[in-house]
Order: sequence, then structure tokens, then C-alpha cells
Amino acid sequence: MTLPLHPVSAVGALADALRRRVLSGEIAAGTPLPEQELSARYGVARPTVREALAVLVHEGLLKRERHRSAQVVEVTVTDLDDLMFVRRPLEDLMAGALAGRRVAEADAALTRMAALPGDAPWSDVVAEHMALHQALIVAVGSPRLERLYGMLAVETRLGLVRLREVYTDRNVLVAEHRELLDAIGRGPAPAARQAVAAHLEHGWGE
Repeated sequence: MTLPLHPVSAVGALADALRRRVLSGEIAAGTPLPEQELSARYGVARPTVREALAVLVHEGLLKRERHRSAQVVEVTVTDLDDLMFVRRPLEDLMAGALAGRRVAEADAALTRMAALPGDAPWSDVVAEHMALHQALIVAVGSPRLERLYGMLAVETRLGLVRLREVYTDRNVLVAEHRELLDAIGRGPAPAARQAVAAHLEHGWGE
């Protein structure tokens, strides 16, 4: 049975457009997003803008204070250091649990990343990057590990925006993640854990 397709709402379309701009680094951290300017730029009513911004505030990509425009959340170097302090043991648990296994969903995300056109927005790279790491965590089969990792997703996504300047050649990013998945797939556990640790030490942690 084929389910009917529902058109994307104006709120959803605007939220998606703004999300892509944030995660591609086009809208820098701390940049205010005045409702009136967005309304004029996208040709939508201010209530639509307000709802779209509320979606991104709920996702943690934007923050909003009373009587001020919403703005992109800033993840500082200190934030990233603390993020990695928490991520390392979670990723280590994942590596030990999955050593010697291939995770089809992670391989699929890597394939999609490699197939992105050269002019694809960085937000598409971020999406597949997140999908790959999330697939590995989910494959462990621990709801608590998945829940803890999910709590870090927003800061991880925002942190990945910085990597667009490190990986000007996307093939390098793809190759590094292929090596990571191969190391986990080969095992044994100590080698897989070492590969994951080295992977997280590269750049700011990806």
C-alpha cells in the first residue's frame, strides 16, 4: 500500500532552508536572525518565520532571549573540548562492542557521503557524517548508550561546521571514515578501540 505524500509546509520548508544554511556555515555562530529580514528574504509572513525559528530553537541550533532576535548557537573551543571528553568513552564502548562487525547502515551513509556532488552544501556532509556515527552507536544495541549519545547530537552537528575549513578536499574525509569502518570491521577489540580513539583525536575530534 502506497501512503499519500503530503506537501511540505511553509514553516517546514523555511526551517529546512535555515537549518541547511546554519550547518553549512553560511550563517555564522552568534548571527542574529531578525524576523522582518527573513520574512522579506523568503517572501513569507512573520508568523511563519516565528514558527520556523521556534523549530530550530527546539532543535538547539538557535537560541532566543526575550525581546531579542534568535541567533545561531555558538560552540566554543572549550565546549568542543568538553564535548570530546564525554564522547570518547561512549565511542570507546561502541568500538569494543562492534569490533569484528560491519554495520550496513554506516557503510551506506559513507557511500552517500562519497556520492555527494562537489558543490553539495556542507550541511549534506554533516548529515551523512552524523548518520554514519549514529548508525554505529545504534548497532551496539544499548538504548542507554544511544540516548546518551543523542544528547550530544546538537553540539556535534554545530561543531562539524568548523570542519569544512579542515576538509576542503571531501575525499580525505571519506577516506578517513572508510579506514575507521574497516578497522572496526576487522577487529579485534583493542585495534578497533585504538582506531576510534585516533579518529576522534584528528582535527577537533572527527
